Amino acid sequence: MFYNKSNMDWLEKLSLLSQETGLELDEESSGWREASPACYTARTFGVASRLLDHISYVTLRGGQKIPVLKVLLTSACEYDCAYCPFRAGRDFRRATFEPEELARAFLQIYQAGLVKGLFLSSGVTGGGVRTQDRLIATAEILRHRLGFQGYLHLKLMPGAEAAQVERAVALASRVSINLEMPATYLQQLAPRKAPGSVLLQPLRQAYQAAQNLQSGPGHRRVSLSTQFVVGIGETDAELLRTTAYLYKQLGLSRVYYSAFHPIAQTPLEDHSPENPVRALRLYQASFLLRDYGFAFEELPLGSDGRLDLAVDPKTAWAQRYINHPLEVNRASREELLRIPGIGPKSALAIIRARRLTRLRDLRQLRQLGVNVNRAAPYLLLDGRHPEQQLTFIF
Repeated sequence: MFYNKSNMDWLEKLSLLSQETGLELDEESSGWREASPACYTARTFGVASRLLDHISYVTLRGGQKIPVLKVLLTSACEYDCAYCPFRAGRDFRRATFEPEELARAFLQIYQAGLVKGLFLSSGVTGGGVRTQDRLIATAEILRHRLGFQGYLHLKLMPGAEAAQVERAVALASRVSINLEMPATYLQQLAPRKAPGSVLLQPLRQAYQAAQNLQSGPGHRRVSLSTQFVVGIGETDAELLRTTAYLYKQLGLSRVYYSAFHPIAQTPLEDHSPENPVRALRLYQASFLLRDYGFAFEELPLGSDGRLDLAVDPKTAWAQRYINHPLEVNRASREELLRIPGIGPKSALAIIRARRLTRLRDLRQLRQLGVNVNRAAPYLLLDGRHPEQQLTFIF
């Protein structure tokens, strides 16, 4: 039976170790309450209700969404990062799993059909190397003793050794380490993470290990990601310059931006929360770097190094630099991707469609996935500006 009295201890511990893991982002996470799995039974629903806040969805390659448990191996931490709810010295109830204990607890949840994957992180105790060993031990038990072959996101700890990074990459579906913020702010707010090699070097090693794995016999792909805290004083330019480097040089799949919100009993508890719109604009700008062929120097940053919160960065760029509308029937893929409302999929759809027919009206573009409201001001369709057609397509 999945739920009985003997499970109470690890369920309570799991709840404690899943608190605040919403600060850790993974793909397109969304609340579990958006959709409960059809596999719920009366036997499992009592447990599920206790885990609701600790399960979220991630989107895999290809668009499939799966429920994932986010949990820490321990909420004890020897680091005193000024923004972190798990910082040393903060007064709250902490808990720790042993690797096998957590692996078996997760497997019960997985076998009950409540989740299909695991996001595993940890506070740092006994140094980053010892903590990384415990994370790897948990993953090895899951993979090799318990037979779990599903989605596994493993965190890399500050200062992890090269062999540990290589092993984590071999075990995981995704690995990540949070770069947190530009070095000047780390020195002040997270001094033990301040040396650049403590955070960036494991990410570089993970990139090389992932490349080796992909080119090896199994051609297995492991994705990499990182996360920044937004709203400590840094500029968008500082964050996006680093983002551009990470995408281009280290092949990251995603850079995440977590809008700062104050945590009680931390040095920043009186610091103002960051406007979530700023994080949204950073995401939009990072996608221009990753998916749309933009260089950092092309991003529409103000003289203060910040993006305009009132308009998305692609539209801001277009308003600033597109002086003449683009003929859809002749434009290259690179040119189409610069137009607001046209993404990689719709750009490809346009190129395929115009091999068969001349594109002459907005209805055609709309059927191809174009957001015509955003795109129309910057386009010509068969030599004509389509703005006057907008009232006829709704």
